[in-house]
Amino acid sequence: MIICTDSNRPNVEPYVLADEDRAEIEHHIHHYDDARAASIDALKVIQRRHGWVPDGAIQPVADLLGISAPDLEGVATFYSLIFRRPVGRNVIKVCDSIACHLNDYEVVQGEIMNKLGVGLGQTTEDNRYTLLPICCLGACDKAPVIMINDDTHFNVSPEQVPSILEKYL
Repeated sequence: MIICTDSNRPNVEPYVLADEDRAEIEHHIHHYDDARAASIDALKVIQRRHGWVPDGAIQPVADLLGISAPDLEGVATFYSLIFRRPVGRNVIKVCDSIACHLNDYEVVQGEIMNKLGVGLGQTTEDNRYTLLPICCLGACDKAPVIMINDDTHFNVSPEQVPSILEKYL
């Protein structure tokens, strides 16, 4: 177990890197010639445990990877699927690419916002859902597309939104 405190950032909670997380990160590191290449995999390990990547986790993970904390923070903040603040139990990603735009994603997005009572980037009061825009989900031929957690929903119409959301209660 690694316990890390960051003296340069006194407001950061000390973070305990669980032994199983350390082992999984080390396993990912061994798949690459350069440990830095495992940065995203390592961040995903932490995110799976917490639902997001707490500030305190950056330094111990960076130490394992042999990179600086600011470099790892740069990776974490660059990738939109690495969450740097708490999110709801179900993360809804609404594709806003040109293909989805041409297929009225705004109407679907509006229906989701209406049903949940939140805007983009917000989490419901019960912490059940977080609604986020995403640039592309790679299914342009099936637009509009939304992704909830790891489930992708294609050709979504506003009428389908209530039944889709019900699956994640």
